[in-house]
Amino acid sequence: MGISRRFDAFQRRHRWLALPIAVVYKFVDDQGAYLAALLTYYGFLSLFPLLLLGVTVLGYVLHGDPVAQQAVLSSALRNVPVIGDQLRGNVHEFSGSTAGLVVGVVVAIYGALGVTQAAQHALDEVWAVPRAERPSIWAAYARGALVVLLVGLGMMLTAALSALATAAGETTGLGALGRGTATAAGVVVNIGLFLMAYHLLPAKRSPVQERWIGAVVAGVTWQVLLTIGTWLVGTRLQGASAAYGFFGIVLGLLAWIYLAASVFVLCAELDAVLARRLLPRSLFSMYPDDRDTTVADRRAYASYAESERQKDHQTVDVTFDDPPLVPEPRRSDQSSPRWAPPSDRGPAAERHPPRPG
Repeated sequence: MGISRRFDAFQRRHRWLALPIAVVYKFVDDQGAYLAALLTYYGFLSLFPLLLLGVTVLGYVLHGDPVAQQAVLSSALRNVPVIGDQLRGNVHEFSGSTAGLVVGVVVAIYGALGVTQAAQHALDEVWAVPRAERPSIWAAYARGALVVLLVGLGMMLTAALSALATAAGETTGLGALGRGTATAAGVVVNIGLFLMAYHLLPAKRSPVQERWIGAVVAGVTWQVLLTIGTWLVGTRLQGASAAYGFFGIVLGLLAWIYLAASVFVLCAELDAVLARRLLPRSLFSMYPDDRDTTVADRRAYASYAESERQKDHQTVDVTFDDPPLVPEPRRSDQSSPRWAPPSDRGPAAERHPPRPG
């Protein structure tokens, strides 16, 4: 037996190793890189109307307010190329534009709805929702609008908590404690937002207890990404020229959004693997001629076939020529329905048994 075979047998026996491997395999099977790229595309497009909206609101806030102008000049924005140059040179003349405000709001909402459509598609792929059961375009937009509203309120809450914690730290002299409180509050709100998105966006609802693990991992990781992004803007972009700084911002934003989108999809895959018991997977299941498959492999492949069902009156049956060589390991809580041994034919065959004759 080769080293790879021994490692395969080892990871099948140890859940702590089989879980990340199963998540990565599910991510590859679902073409998670392309799903993250789709989210990145719409997320990047929605940033520019948000920047227009932000500049317009900033103009209203800074106009005639020396204290606010000085606060902006002391913030990390002064280090952003192009934007920082404009702020340092024209901060006293900044003013808002009604047309810019209206256009920014309308286009930002449209771009945000595009992000929610991409997120719904990604989560439906992750949970193998049949195409016949996915919502219509209008229902999808309505659900996306609800999520956009809730996410916007959550982001406003996070900003308010951060401002209050920072102000309290400056007043009482407990700056580190204030920043720590703001970070902890942000993590809690982020976890709630991810849990809401994972629960509301997929076409097929599942119990919240099947989504909370991915939401916790995504919320903590998102806060880490925000901290890294803030540090990069405040340090690495300082002193960069306008031209090179602009390209740095664009490339950095693309990389950062793609990383955040990958985290979103990977954490959803984590929930799907745990809820549908898609572990352990065979390390060689990626090869079409590999027959040393596990029950989890066959359950996953059956769900992929079921997800392509196009009609309500269509039946998808999945069979394999031989039983799995490695049965699903028994657990101490085998009496629970959640951990009952599944049929070797997979979930699609269980839902749609073959017709007699």
